Amino acid sequence: MILKNISVVPVGRRWMPALALAFCVVALGGCANMSPTGQRALSGAAIGAAGGAILGTVTAGNPAVGAAVGGAVGAGVGAALPSIERTLNGN
Repeated sequence: MILKNISVVPVGRRWMPALALAFCVVALGGCANMSPTGQRALSGAAIGAAGGAILGTVTAGNPAVGAAVGGAVGAGVGAALPSIERTLNGN
């Protein structure tokens, strides 16, 4: 029996999904004891990076630059959100 169209994954690449999953678990575990401001900044950075990557791809063709700019803006807005809300509410 001849096998055709079998993709062979190199040995070094077999560990990449497991390594990526382990990295994500460790990284998210560090978020457990964050302050509310830090959590908002991290959430804003993640949302901004995702949106920036999409807009960067569509407009300039460079998702990395869009993600960097969106992440930075999102982190700033997330960290400043309590003072923005106080200003809008007149407190």
